Order: sequence, then C-alpha cells, then structure tokens
Amino acid sequence: MVDLHVSLAGLELDNPVIPASGTFGFGKEFKDYYDINILGSFSFKGTTREARFGNPTPRIAECKNGMINAVGLQNPGVQHVIEHELPEMKAYFHKPVIANVSGFSVEDYAYTCQLLDKEEQVGILEVNISCPNVHGGGMSFGTDPASAAEVTRAVKAVTTKPVFIKLSPNVTDIVAIAKACEEAGADGICLINTLLGMRIDIQRRQPVIANKMGGFSGDAVFPVALRMVYQVAKACRIPVMGCGGVSTAKDVIEMMMAGATAVQVGAANLVNPYACKEIIEQLPAECEKLGISKISEIIGVVE
Repeated sequence: MVDLHVSLAGLELDNPVIPASGTFGFGKEFKDYYDINILGSFSFKGTTREARFGNPTPRIAECKNGMINAVGLQNPGVQHVIEHELPEMKAYFHKPVIANVSGFSVEDYAYTCQLLDKEEQVGILEVNISCPNVHGGGMSFGTDPASAAEVTRAVKAVTTKPVFIKLSPNVTDIVAIAKACEEAGADGICLINTLLGMRIDIQRRQPVIANKMGGFSGDAVFPVALRMVYQVAKACRIPVMGCGGVSTAKDVIEMMMAGATAVQVGAANLVNPYACKEIIEQLPAECEKLGISKISEIIGVVE
C-alpha cells in the first residue's frame, strides 16, 4: 500500500492532487461526476474584492497541446463567496480548501485575504500575482521582486493561515521573485500560472480572442513549469505547489521529484472532468512501479 499523504505548510492532505483555480469553479460543477472528497484539496475560482464580469468574448482559443484563455477573473466578489459559495460548499466538500485571491492594488489583496482568512473552510490562501489576462493588476505585481514582496507583506500582516504566492512564468528570473516572497514572509510558492500566448484567425486577420492575448496552458507548458519548480524548490526553504501542464500520475511524480510538495491540475480538468480522479487512482500503481512506498519521500529528490 502506497502512502500518498503529504503535509503542505501544516495542512495535512490525503494525496498531493489539487485542481487548480479557474478550472474547477467552486467544486459544485464537478461534484456530480465523482466524490470530490477524494482530492487532496482544490483551489477555488479566483476571487476579487468586487464582482467582475470578466473580459469580452471570445475568451478561449485552442492550440496544439493546449489552450489560451482570457476570461479576466470573472467572479461574484468576495462577499458573495463568503455568504453563498462557502456555505453551499460545506454540503459537498468536507476538507479545507485553497482560496485563490486576485487584486488590482496591494489594498485589494489585503482586504480580500483578511476576509477569507476568517473562514473555517479555508486552509490556505493562494495569492495570485500572476494573471496575464487583466489590465492593471495581477501579473503587474508578479514580475517585480519588490512588488511581489510588498503584496506578500501586506497579506501576511492581516492573516493567520498559510499564504502561498502564485507566480508568473513571464519573467526572466523566477528565483529572484520567489526568494523576495519568501523573505517577505510567504509560507509557500505556487508556480506556474499561464504563459502569455496568442492565436490569429487567418481568415479574419484578427486575433482569435477579444483580449488579443491570453494565458497559454496545457500539456505543452509542462517542461517550463517543471524547470521553474525545480529552480525555486532548490533556492527556497518554503514548500512549492507545482502547476502547469500536469495531466497524468507520472506528471505528478515528476513534479514532486523536482521539488513540489503538492501538484495542481489545471487545463486537464477542462478536457476531461475525471482527470483528477483518474490521476489519484493511478498514482499508487505508478509509485509501486518505481519502488515508492511513501510519496512524500520523493519530494525534491532530483539534485
């Protein structure tokens, strides 16, 4: 019997598999497919201070081995999440969840995180300073070490639960930004968010999506994500959640060997709603093939 338990900044997970924010809603969209309590946890839909309609449509473009999205953080706002989504979630998910938070100012991040920190169901705050699909927020904080540290300090000053900073791959030195967050008090790092991409409709001679550019995700980004997880895990002492192009149990093992304590599954959920369930079911057999009896022991084994 393979032991799949991992400890993520003090949060005990039955397994390391976590659906990524933006691909799993608030869980209710998937609960009728399978019992989502088999998940380690899940990161719910990116939440902002105020409700957001998001970007104009079309918002999605297919790509070879992936997709581009520019949804633009559409969400009902933090008050609605607290008053409606979290109470409803209690009926179908019985583990701590990860609250993904975005903002357009340091004050936005602090305000939203302070409110969600008080919610019993929230186990970890995932602060998204890496969204490439909105103007004037998100990624603008995640491409500069000083700005990333400023957001981290502001959130840590008003929260008590573990804070993970979700970083953008659209930078030249991911380690410098991760270390700045660690020094500012972050409890963990999540990476990567999407790469900035684009598609053109050659018939119309126009970008496929209304936002022109958007976040590129899917299988094609896995080697980039793996490289960044490895670099950050080696440079920082805090845990890493790996994310980007993960679609199989083997991908999870590879991410963990690179240094991830837990692994998020994103675009694969949009292709196959059973993706996380299948990965969790296949993990023990893949571990046994490799002589792994306790999955936590492979975290960061690659030198």
